[in-house]
Amino acid sequence: MPDISSYTGGIAATNAYLLRLPGGTVLVDAPEGVADWLRLQNVRVDVLFLTHQHFDHTLGAAEVKTEHGCRVFAFAPLSKDLTLERLFGAMTGSSMEVPTFDVDEILEGKDSIEAAGETWRLYHVPGHSPDSVCFHLESLRLLFGGDVLFLDGVGRADFPGGSMRQLISGIQEKLLPLPDATQVFPGHGDDTTIGRERMENPYLQ
Repeated sequence: MPDISSYTGGIAATNAYLLRLPGGTVLVDAPEGVADWLRLQNVRVDVLFLTHQHFDHTLGAAEVKTEHGCRVFAFAPLSKDLTLERLFGAMTGSSMEVPTFDVDEILEGKDSIEAAGETWRLYHVPGHSPDSVCFHLESLRLLFGGDVLFLDGVGRADFPGGSMRQLISGIQEKLLPLPDATQVFPGHGDDTTIGRERMENPYLQ
């Protein structure tokens, strides 16, 4: 098992995951406050994976990229339509703004990438967000799924561009065929396994 540590922060209690691999260090998602947490870890991030661009997963991305000089991988270029910051600001009457950052590696149309000395399989599973992508480290049976699949749940589909039908079919077609022992690290809540969710997730029965 590789060295995986997690941070949970921001108003939506969003998870970030730090993987220390032989070929480099990977951060998955960048919720608010993650840059401060990384300083306490005394670690240098080589690669930042974004599972999708909703604001709760990207508020810390610019700070992490600036401090670490890491490459950012995401399905699409940074977009205010994808971050939902305008929608959230209008709903709450607050001025929500995701600090801008460049995406170095656009993942749309790719089914695998090389990063931190490993080959990662990619699964585009829209429905929660049009740009949702899951990162699968096949060699270690690890899946970083963002807000696609949760312990006993799936991502909400009532945001712009959302579709529960699309989300469920994407999970069933792309994720459930993975080995039962594949560990799933979600954007919120506790980790789980593909086998458990295939058998017990009420949304997938």
